[in-house]
Amino acid sequence: MTQTTTADPHATIPADIAARIEAGTFDEPFAILGPQKVGRSRHVTVFEPGADQVAAVVDGKSHKLERLSEGSSLFTGKVPGTKPYMIHATGPDGASWEREDAYRFGPVMGEIDEYLLGEGTHKHIWRVLGAHVMEHEGAHGTHFAVWAPNARRVSVVGNFNHWDGRRHVMRRRGATGVWEIFIPGIGEGEPYKYEILGAYGDVLPLKADPVGFGSQHPPENASVVRDITGYGWKDGDWMKSRGANNDRSAPISVYEVQLGSWRRKDHGRQISYKEAAEELIAYVKDMGFTHIELLPISEYPFDGSWGYQPVGLFAPTIRHGPPHEFRDLVDAAHNAGIGVILDWVPGHFPADAHGLGQFDGTALYEHADPREGFHKDWNTLIYNYGRTEVANFLVSNALYWLDEYHIDGLRVDAVASMLYRDYSRAEGEWVPNKDGGRENYEAIDMMRRMNTTTYGEQPGIMTVAEESTSFPMVSRPVDMGGLGFGFKWNMGWMNDTLEYIQKDPVYRKYDHHKMTFGLHYAFSENFILPISHDEVVHGKGSMLTKMPGDHWQRFANLRAYYGFMWGHPGKKLLFMGQEIAQPSEWNHNAEVEWGVLDRPEHRGIQNLVRDLNTLYRETPALHVKDCEEDGFQWIEANDAEHSVYGWIRRGGPDDTPVAVLCNFTPVERAGYRIGLPEAGTWREALNTDAELYGGANRGNMGAVTAVTGEHHGQPAVAEVVIPALSAVFLVLDRG
Repeated sequence: MTQTTTADPHATIPADIAARIEAGTFDEPFAILGPQKVGRSRHVTVFEPGADQVAAVVDGKSHKLERLSEGSSLFTGKVPGTKPYMIHATGPDGASWEREDAYRFGPVMGEIDEYLLGEGTHKHIWRVLGAHVMEHEGAHGTHFAVWAPNARRVSVVGNFNHWDGRRHVMRRRGATGVWEIFIPGIGEGEPYKYEILGAYGDVLPLKADPVGFGSQHPPENASVVRDITGYGWKDGDWMKSRGANNDRSAPISVYEVQLGSWRRKDHGRQISYKEAAEELIAYVKDMGFTHIELLPISEYPFDGSWGYQPVGLFAPTIRHGPPHEFRDLVDAAHNAGIGVILDWVPGHFPADAHGLGQFDGTALYEHADPREGFHKDWNTLIYNYGRTEVANFLVSNALYWLDEYHIDGLRVDAVASMLYRDYSRAEGEWVPNKDGGRENYEAIDMMRRMNTTTYGEQPGIMTVAEESTSFPMVSRPVDMGGLGFGFKWNMGWMNDTLEYIQKDPVYRKYDHHKMTFGLHYAFSENFILPISHDEVVHGKGSMLTKMPGDHWQRFANLRAYYGFMWGHPGKKLLFMGQEIAQPSEWNHNAEVEWGVLDRPEHRGIQNLVRDLNTLYRETPALHVKDCEEDGFQWIEANDAEHSVYGWIRRGGPDDTPVAVLCNFTPVERAGYRIGLPEAGTWREALNTDAELYGGANRGNMGAVTAVTGEHHGQPAVAEVVIPALSAVFLVLDRG
């Protein structure tokens, strides 16, 4: 290699700017560093701490760069031509290194992206912000972009630059508040963070990337470069037809799962996405559930939050594997005919130092006023939904999971906490809206925008609101004045029925209408009936231990309750472990108590849930009009003395009706007369007291016969046996 010396005194950098570059406080590095035109010549200036000698190498020829001043880490000099160059440096100990110069590369962001980001209307911000592995101007590397409008300086730091925030200071993109840089030689698996000089000149704690696609394993919390392009999806058939599977007329039975505690491996290791793609999907398919709902997958620092305090909204948690392996899980589910719903948390975020809080030294993502920006219940921060960029961040994140990971639906957590400004706040602890009321107009607008955007961009998906108040029209279209969700969790039904079923049967007659009250509003929304993780944790006990009575009665009560639930209008949701009557409440640090399946009574509950799912899926009358008032009719709603309930479910005009009968006392009701809509043979399609389910095998010998005769307002009547603590499904046999 030949070497020439081409230092030029005209390339001298002002001393104050040189000092700021050395100190890491200069925010326009591309104006000084890299190639600059001086007259007709190209001059190159580099910042190279630890170097004794530096040269720019072009076509094998080395052009020495002179140290700017004694003790300086800035080296500058003339580099002929226009061809790309490499930086070659030698340390005082003789060690040498060579690298590409990030400051020789132009910007990546285009004007349209810049405009849409500035306007807060970019639907796909993840395609611009974050860390993207790419080829740029002939070099392979990663483009980094982050929104930090009030920062004085933003740098990318990592092992590649010794976590030194002076080395890769980013380019500010005008009024958008976005900073960007392309760093050559950086690729898949590289940890990184942003070092930010805050609005008041202080260096902030290192920040993870708000739009990062990967993260380190907790407790480490750096973002990790992940190339999320190029996955070979094999779920085309599912994607074309999934709209029918997510429709309000479809059978939707959801298995809610916290992946970290569904099954453990190898001395307690959490299951991987790839293992779940085989084992979880096979299990869910066998059990007859139509959908899996995963507790939050977005990266989170603390296991005990179960994912409900996320920091990396765009990163599938590394606890179970990298992004493509999460796609393996979704792809496997789709190829088994199973939809995947994600728990999505736009209501709050933790105050961890590496997260979104005070991201650029100001209240950027959150409200500055704690009366609006802090959740006392959860010690978390609340998004500033009225800031267009923040609302855009959340809406785009919702779309991201549906687009990049083929997710079929989002269950939106804690909607009530977003709807109301006074949620869990005392008088004087909240700020009214512009009209003096408690509704959070900005959060409402964000949710409406999220729903219209996701349904508009990704046909066939569903969104589900976990909303515990009587806020109107949650699952009605936005153009009708609704929030635009596809479904809403029926928390009132859950609370009422669980309160009833936990009572000793001798007292149930006094609360008889807790089981019927839900029908007064059952069709005001598109409801899902949820028995979720929240009901089997924090001292609430398991579903089994909620049940009163002796050992046999507990199981019988639970079987009857599940029968009531599957016969009731509304889609279904059970949390993992409930389908086997797990004895203990959920422990996120352990797996489901699979060992209990060695006992016949637990195996019986599992058999029952499997058969309930099968009956529900294969019987249109049990699902087609889950959300339609004309799909339901009471036979008997008032027999409190015997704790008996009976109703009819109907589907379309050609679908055979189903009668559901429940007895919530430990006394068999034999010869019980019920009205039915047609005379003829009614097949006993399912009886929760069957021996297969752990019951006493009492019932109707496979069928009952209804004869003409008015009873309960119906044109036919039959005498039936409703076993103790049971639910019976009768399906009209039309031959």
